[in-house]
Amino acid sequence: MTNSPRARGTDKRRRLTAAAAEVVHRQGAERTTIADIARAADVPVGNVYYYFKTKDDLVEAALSEHAGNLAAVTAELDALPDPLDRLKALVDGWVGQRDTAARYGCPTGSLATELGKREDGGLGEEVGRVIRLLLTWVARQFRELGLDDPDGLALTFVGAYQGMSLLANALRDPDVMTAQGARLTRWLDDLVAAA
Repeated sequence: MTNSPRARGTDKRRRLTAAAAEVVHRQGAERTTIADIARAADVPVGNVYYYFKTKDDLVEAALSEHAGNLAAVTAELDALPDPLDRLKALVDGWVGQRDTAARYGCPTGSLATELGKREDGGLGEEVGRVIRLLLTWVARQFRELGLDDPDGLALTFVGAYQGMSLLANALRDPDVMTAQGARLTRWLDDLVAAA
């Protein structure tokens, strides 16, 4: 039995979105071409325009993919009963991606840096939306822990991740993620112990 045309179209769109997220992360938005994404998705270049009219539409789809991945990760972490364990598991997940971070940086952070320099600002604002999703989730964990200034703590926490990801990439050293992840975990323990 073959898939319906609608199912095949949905599959192509999904493959293009996933490929856009991967290729844009590896190459950056400016260096990525529609042909690069089509090749990675195994979709003829001419078909891409049926689903996405411009490269910016594909970059926006990549951001949506990152938001979806973040939602899946945080939903999985929300199954843990303790907010401190959730935050530590998030750090462990980041450290688990240390080789990718050392090679390409953080997918969202790298795009924020690149797209934030554009004059139009549209996609830069979309990147900010994805980062705000993470900040909101992290702040909720600090709030559940009963800590003062959960929004400020969330900025510090996410900023530490962005910093270690950027430095691991700039130095091409995954051990930066390992060492800074351990430091971030100790900081979490110290915060809770002091509360």
